[in-house]
Amino acid sequence: MNERDNWDDLRYLLAVARHGSLSAAARVLGVNHSTVLRRVTALEQAMGAQLFDKLPGGYILTAAGDEMTRVAQRMEEEMAAANRLLSGRDAQLRGTVRVTTIDIVALHVLPRHLAAFHDRYPDLRVDLMTAEASLSLTRREADVAIRSTNRPPDNLVGRAVSDLAFAVYGAADYLTRTGGGADLAAHRWVDLDESFAHTAIGLWLKHTHPTAHVVLRVNSVALAVEAVRAGAGLGLLPCGLAGRDPGLRRLGTPVPGVGSALWLLTHEDLRHMGRVRAFLDFMAAAFAKERPLLEGLTPA
Repeated sequence: MNERDNWDDLRYLLAVARHGSLSAAARVLGVNHSTVLRRVTALEQAMGAQLFDKLPGGYILTAAGDEMTRVAQRMEEEMAAANRLLSGRDAQLRGTVRVTTIDIVALHVLPRHLAAFHDRYPDLRVDLMTAEASLSLTRREADVAIRSTNRPPDNLVGRAVSDLAFAVYGAADYLTRTGGGADLAAHRWVDLDESFAHTAIGLWLKHTHPTAHVVLRVNSVALAVEAVRAGAGLGLLPCGLAGRDPGLRRLGTPVPGVGSALWLLTHEDLRHMGRVRAFLDFMAAAFAKERPLLEGLTPA
């Protein structure tokens, strides 16, 4: 078995180890179930050891499999580092920039700027991905991350381009029907579910209005915006989205202590790649123009 075959088979080992089944690994790798089984079996035969215990609940690493997985992870990291270094020397403004971000940015902020970006760089394509979990820039799952955080990862470099402010909003029609929003506690509310329990925006309503009448809980800020727009109730929404919507009214000033910074991030090895640099610089200028809206500084 040559070195390339070794790495190819180790990719299948890693996929099964990470996802716990042949079918899940096949989906990630873009192959069929039988291919994954064949490659894992071939690796076990070549190593002379059983790498997985095949249980009803999925595939569990044996001791030998765990050791082999660690080797595979080191190889993956070394190959990814080599790939980043080579890619970082590419100064041509053509090809693809893979960008991962949160849904509210992907849906409500980026599209208008992407159109202008493509006008300036017609030979560059952007692959835009949203994910509940952040994609790994280290493994080159993405080239650029646009993240809402107050603590960006230490292994990434970039800049904070704006703060993301939040305020209470309600649909104009809903507020007209209910006589306005003077007494916030008397209103129906749209709230975020337990997946946001570790965040300030997810805890704000519980702490400030513990008896609030919550009629809808959602697992996405973008969904909360749509629900409030539809008249479900009041909601704590990002000013950068709700402030652009003529059908929504802001009640009061931005809420202190619940926002975060918006960061443009990439891996150290990619920061000088031509197409990545072009995207980062263009979007930094674009977001700078959006700051008054994103930070809730425009009139309510």
